[in-house]
Amino acid sequence: MIALLARDLRLALRAGGGFGLGLAFFLIVTVLVPFGVGPETELLARIAPGILWIGALLACLLSLDRILALDWEDGSLDLLATAPLPLEALVSVKALAHWITTGLPLVLAAPVLGVLLSLPPEGYLWILVSLALGTPALSVIGTFGAALTVGLKRGGLLLSLLVLPLYVPTLIFGAEAARRGAEGFATATPLALLAGITFGTIALLPFASAAVLRINLR
Repeated sequence: MIALLARDLRLALRAGGGFGLGLAFFLIVTVLVPFGVGPETELLARIAPGILWIGALLACLLSLDRILALDWEDGSLDLLATAPLPLEALVSVKALAHWITTGLPLVLAAPVLGVLLSLPPEGYLWILVSLALGTPALSVIGTFGAALTVGLKRGGLLLSLLVLPLYVPTLIFGAEAARRGAEGFATATPLALLAGITFGTIALLPFASAAVLRINLR
């Protein structure tokens, strides 16, 4: 599993489709929002948590089709499927590699980019905590979507349409936790629900993704 994780990290960094692309898209969304809604500080501060979460979610979408598609195209996925490593562990490692190369940089960059949206100082910690707690769910759900569409030509659009509805609960509770924290309200309830979603997807979706992969590889 460690060797597979190191391989996926090296491929993601060499291909440039994870770390740099996601961060660049996140930065573009954050910079363009003030131009679209106006320079009003109070308005920007109010919508900043939601905008940062939407930007992170869309940035994660950009690299989902690369989780399994490249291995499918060069035949590596067939070899990995016949390896001693269970498919459940394979998709878990794929999701972890996607989070490290895409989700983790977004988590670290969000408080910095929050300055551009006039995010209140009280909100920096909570946007960091909510994204750190919620982005693993985005990667795991995205891996499930990638398993559903692996082998389909131009399946990127279909992948986005399948995954976006599943992302909505994570977006709602993550943005709500960050908003409540920025406004000084209690964050225990949305953070607990967000953690429940994340741990639930980590516990269940690798088995669903492995089952879908077995069907697609037959």
